[in-house]
Amino acid sequence: MTFFKAEDAISGKLGTAFATIDGRVEELFYAKAIEATAEKNKVEVPILGKTANSQRSVGWSGTGTLTIYYVSPIFRRMMLDYVKTGKDTYFDMQITNEDPTSAAGAQTATLIGCNIDSVIVTKLDTSSDDMLEEEIPFTYNDFDYVDEFNQLT
Repeated sequence: MTFFKAEDAISGKLGTAFATIDGRVEELFYAKAIEATAEKNKVEVPILGKTANSQRSVGWSGTGTLTIYYVSPIFRRMMLDYVKTGKDTYFDMQITNEDPTSAAGAQTATLIGCNIDSVIVTKLDTSSDDMLEEEIPFTYNDFDYVDEFNQLT
C-alpha cells in the first residue's frame, strides 16, 4: 500500500512571483498570496427523451486575486493611468511553487494578459496591529505551464 509522504506537501511560502509590465520585469516580493482560477463557461443542452439537461463547454474565463502588502504604487499607477487617460495596462505574471523538500519538484505557471479589476486608492487603519495589505482582483486571458510538478509515486 502506498501513502502520501508529509514532506511532499508543498509549502505555500516557498516560491517566487514576477510580473512583466510594459516589458519591465517586477519581482512581486511584497506578495502575500496569489491565486488564479480557470473556469469553464457552460450552456445547458436539452435533449429530447432525457429528463436531465446536459452541459456543454462553450469557453472559459480566468480570474484571480493578488494579495500584497500595501507598499507598492505599481498597480495604483496602472489604475490612475486608466482613469486619467483611458489607457489600460495588460501584463503577464509568472508564479513558481518550489519546495526543495518535496519530491514533486517545481511548478511554474504563466498567466497571460492579466488586467486588474480594482485597487485601493488609499488606506489607513489605526485600530489594527496588522500590517496594511490590499487584495487586487484581476482577470487573465491565457495561461501556460513552463514547468509541472513531478508525478509522485
